[in-house]
Amino acid sequence: MNAKTLKLKINYSLKYLSRGVTVSAITVLIGACQFSKQASHRLFEVAGKQQFDMVVVPGVPFENENWSRTMKGRIYWAKFLYNKGIAKNIMFSGSAVYSPYYEGEIMALYARAIGIPSENIFTEIKAEHSTENIYYAYQKSKQLGFKTIALASDPFQTKMLRKFIQKRVDKNIAIIPFVIDTMKMIEPTMVDPKIDYNKAFVGDFVSIKKRQNLWQRFRGTMGKRLNKKAYE
Repeated sequence: MNAKTLKLKINYSLKYLSRGVTVSAITVLIGACQFSKQASHRLFEVAGKQQFDMVVVPGVPFENENWSRTMKGRIYWAKFLYNKGIAKNIMFSGSAVYSPYYEGEIMALYARAIGIPSENIFTEIKAEHSTENIYYAYQKSKQLGFKTIALASDPFQTKMLRKFIQKRVDKNIAIIPFVIDTMKMIEPTMVDPKIDYNKAFVGDFVSIKKRQNLWQRFRGTMGKRLNKKAYE
């Protein structure tokens, strides 16, 4: 791989794996970098025959004191899985990475506001990259005694994390990407509740862009900077 290709891959991975993609962008991302509509349906059908103790939802930066379409989509997909009985509990994972708010805590606040019961919501606030979202949330879920675990996110992120999960976490973790047709049906019912976002504020916040250079962030995105003792 030449230097130009490597740089493009790093930028692409950092932009989409660390920050996610919007619901509208998902519909036009076609190719090997995401699950196809058919593959998403198949994975959902398999997941729908089971009930998971914990479904992990990766975080999204909270900026401009409002949730993004990406965050809204992930939280509503989690609610859909909960309402269907596929997810017994939801764990939102994400530290304060690009903005001074714990992503997991912000998402939990919104999840409660749209109707997921508080007793079924958990958070993980150490993860700074997508690989860490599933790795740390899995470790914390196991620590809490949960046995069956799944990952729920958009078709891009779930596919990008699949091999990492199989090789580095647990091959028994199920993958539940957005079903785009379902998300389109849900979207008209979505609301924008007010939350007390100060509850998730981090006073001594320093952006990851100031703490880590591009190469360090790329290694984190690829799961090369995991703290294996984070939830021992």
